[in-house]
Amino acid sequence: MTHPQLSDFPITQKWPAQHPERLQLYSLPTPNGVKVSILLEELGLPYEVHRVDFGSNDQLSPEFISLNPNNKIPAIIDPDGPGGQPLALFESGAILVYLAEKTGRFIPQDAAGRYAALQWVMFQMGGVGPMFGQLGFFHKFAGKDYEDKRPRDRYVAECKRLLGVLDKHLSGKEWMLGSDYGIADIALFPWIRNLVGFYEARELVGFDEFKQVQRVLDAFVARPAVQRGLAIPAAPR
Repeated sequence: MTHPQLSDFPITQKWPAQHPERLQLYSLPTPNGVKVSILLEELGLPYEVHRVDFGSNDQLSPEFISLNPNNKIPAIIDPDGPGGQPLALFESGAILVYLAEKTGRFIPQDAAGRYAALQWVMFQMGGVGPMFGQLGFFHKFAGKDYEDKRPRDRYVAECKRLLGVLDKHLSGKEWMLGSDYGIADIALFPWIRNLVGFYEARELVGFDEFKQVQRVLDAFVARPAVQRGLAIPAAPR
């Protein structure tokens, strides 16, 4: 019986692996993309990064869709997956959980702590990401030209509510799970950084009111691995 090799994955025809023994990351430095590059940098795992260029619709190519039928970044292939077989995986939250559990790092080892981490990862995926993204559309991108501001205001109100949930939760805590930094922080804080930075919504959502979120965001961005991960993959020269 022959085992699958990295070259058996069609995506490697468009993005050939120079280091097929390493984890392959297909990404862009968006809030979802940098979740995975930040965790990889925190873990110190060897990986090879491939830039999926939205400008040339790489994410719609048959090769990319062969790895992620939902045509979103990030996606990975781990040549050393479960049972030593290659594992292809998409959805940034699923990748965070996989890498944390594979290495036994950045996720609690006890069952109760693990589920506490998972609930906040899902909170980000189901609430923070979609709501912050919609606010970005209606505040900064094409939606800003709509005369009717009710859609924008709906998302402003929901983003404020979500920030309030986080602010209350973080009171008296160093990180989302207390003193231990992990995948819950890595899931959430790139999106919070994006909301006040790239989306330019700091004043719109009254971000300065959320002192605990601001405190932890500053601590997050100060981490060297976070600073590296936020720039991966680098823009072409």
